[in-house]
Amino acid sequence: MSIKTIPGEPLYFSNGSSMKNRFMLAPLTNQQSHENGQLSDEEFHWLTMRAEGQFGLVMTCASHVQAVGKGFSGQLGIFDDMHIKGHQRLSTAIKSYGSLAVIQLHHAGMRSPLDVIGQQPVCPSDNVKTGARALTIQEVEELRDDFIDAALRSQKSGYDGVEVHGAHGYILTQFISKEINKRTDSYGGSLENRSRLLFEIIEGIRAQCGNDFLVGVRLSPEKFGMELAEVKTLCKQLAEMGSIDFLDISLWDSFKLPEEEQFRNISLLEHFTSLDLKKVKLTVAGKIRTGKEVQQILDTGVDFVTIGRSAILHHDFPVRVMEDPSFIPFDTPVPREHLRKEGLSDMFIGYMKRWPDFVAEDD
Repeated sequence: MSIKTIPGEPLYFSNGSSMKNRFMLAPLTNQQSHENGQLSDEEFHWLTMRAEGQFGLVMTCASHVQAVGKGFSGQLGIFDDMHIKGHQRLSTAIKSYGSLAVIQLHHAGMRSPLDVIGQQPVCPSDNVKTGARALTIQEVEELRDDFIDAALRSQKSGYDGVEVHGAHGYILTQFISKEINKRTDSYGGSLENRSRLLFEIIEGIRAQCGNDFLVGVRLSPEKFGMELAEVKTLCKQLAEMGSIDFLDISLWDSFKLPEEEQFRNISLLEHFTSLDLKKVKLTVAGKIRTGKEVQQILDTGVDFVTIGRSAILHHDFPVRVMEDPSFIPFDTPVPREHLRKEGLSDMFIGYMKRWPDFVAEDD
């Protein structure tokens, strides 16, 4: 009989880091920082308020490792030493509340808007739909090195660790996807070649940042040409590799069946909880909104939950669930004033209006 995981109990990672509870703040796009990638007071307030609200791990929004990899206006950057001072301020504040401070390393690739980066976006292969051009082999190697340099910069900034963003159709997904990646060199073709960049980045981060630094990887098993079987293979390889501490699987919906018909005998989540991940801890994201759903996910064998929507609605969502396992968040659409009280700037609230029926219409 398995022992029930309590949301408030600590979690210990293989690198020696520990989370005080089983709640991670999802890396949420918020468009609050400065256009040069430097931290704003608004983003600082939003994130530190979640640490104060007792999230065991507070993760930044996707932070780009190259200027050309910027994915949205107001994105927090980590591609230049000018960003270090702001990140030091942020990581120090997050850790002062007893939370782990983790930065997500990101590059949008073909999803970098031309009007945001001011130049042609890049991709593993030429992409007509987005107008992106193929990276040269030298540029692929530079991209690898810039991810590693960004991790070193993050470590200098005081973060406990990094998460490498390999999900949601961004550049590492674009390399892994046989639908997008049409390269014929050592970074294209077989799954081994298409995932080579991801593994080289992880190996480089571990070598440069040491064994005590927390390293995670985010993957998504569907959309953007991702195939469930291939993503599961990558998860097993990452576990066997022994160089990461956690896997963050973005399921879009943690309770759904797979899109691929041949795998619908079990839930999408079960495809990952059934894997032998060795010492690697597992978190999942996707519509985990209530106290009951938090416990339901933990009961499947997931080590900790990643919370997005409910973390926006309640900065202290972990406290509320730990005090009341049946806690249900504020109903949506939610008034702007509630979101302001929860630490969202007007810019962030404006971005949230893209989510259907999330922000109440103005009176």
